[in-house]
Amino acid sequence: MTAPPPLSGLRVLEFAGLAPGPFAGLLLADNGASVLRIDRAIPGQTYTADNLPAPTADLLTRHKSSIAVDLKSAAGVSFVKRLAADADIVIDPFRPGVLEKLGLGPEVLLKINPRIIIGRMTGFRRDGKYKDMAGHDINYIAVSGALSMLGRKGEKPLPPANILGDFAGGGATLFQGILLALLARATSGKGQVVEANMVDGSAYLVSFPRMLTKTPMWSRPRGENTLDSGCPYYDTYETKDGKFMAVGALEPQFFALLLKGLGLSGKGIEKTREDRTTWPEMKRTFERLFRAKTRSEWEKVFDKTDACCTPVLELGELENDSSREGDQRPAVTLRDTPSFAVKKGLTPRDASIGQGPGVEGEGFSGTALYPGQGGEATLKAWLGWEQGKHFTVENGGLVGKQQSKL
Repeated sequence: MTAPPPLSGLRVLEFAGLAPGPFAGLLLADNGASVLRIDRAIPGQTYTADNLPAPTADLLTRHKSSIAVDLKSAAGVSFVKRLAADADIVIDPFRPGVLEKLGLGPEVLLKINPRIIIGRMTGFRRDGKYKDMAGHDINYIAVSGALSMLGRKGEKPLPPANILGDFAGGGATLFQGILLALLARATSGKGQVVEANMVDGSAYLVSFPRMLTKTPMWSRPRGENTLDSGCPYYDTYETKDGKFMAVGALEPQFFALLLKGLGLSGKGIEKTREDRTTWPEMKRTFERLFRAKTRSEWEKVFDKTDACCTPVLELGELENDSSREGDQRPAVTLRDTPSFAVKKGLTPRDASIGQGPGVEGEGFSGTALYPGQGGEATLKAWLGWEQGKHFTVENGGLVGKQQSKL
């Protein structure tokens, strides 16, 4: 029998933001933590029955709830402080200094609750050259050095959407830091500040490629190396129907199987494959051959082989084709304490799929959360608080009732 997810019982206050902060909160929520997002109060809209505010642009909301608080008012700040006294984790997505200006900086929160963990996410380093500048994922990975490594020969650097900075180097790295702080708290009994930024996070992720630049594998300009599209047997190829196959046949035994599938065995290519002067012609040959068949025809050739040749699947296929491994699952499998399931309706479930009923959208579409949605139920579950008795609404935001002992 499975036990609850590993972070069950943890209380998280997530100040509303976009991308990295909410992703860290999502990782906590998917693993059992109760995550309460703090949204901006909108007078006349939040906490009204007939004029609900519009949902925010944040779609990383599963298993989360929201309260709206006016952080510019002393009463609103006081309300957050009272929540922080019973919270385990705070997620701060703001630019440096914002939380301090609100009167909710780490020194204040740790004084209120010495066990609290404050996870802080910035783009640039807090102590670096760019600390006072605005930026986005592309800027953070640019100054980290990561972006300079991405792109084809003779072309400009190509950003991988906002996956590398916002999510891998940002939210996922912050999540890791919070877990480390939880481990430390289990020993010391004390909380602490966790500082994460997308420059250091993305730079850390490219540790191995950066080291490879000191070796023949990655010592050439962008797009001319083994793993950055310079090598013909580590690249993508268009097929007859305009789709693509991905080739990663680096080892000799895998390369031999690739040549067999392409009908090129016995032509001496195996012996000269590491000679870079042969790469341009080899790539042209591969391009010509892959265009001669559809992707599904190539799948029939290479499926169940070790040629390291697979289809480049598109999100629509993964979402709608049950024969593909497209069902969204927890990132890791915990056999005894599985994370929450993403896909709906799979029974019985095993640990690799996750536990629970799944979520709307099944990981392919998110559910927007409007400010104030579900938050009052969370306050009651956390602390037994009820509106009218323990808190009320002022200017669209929650505040504590002065006569009550919260």
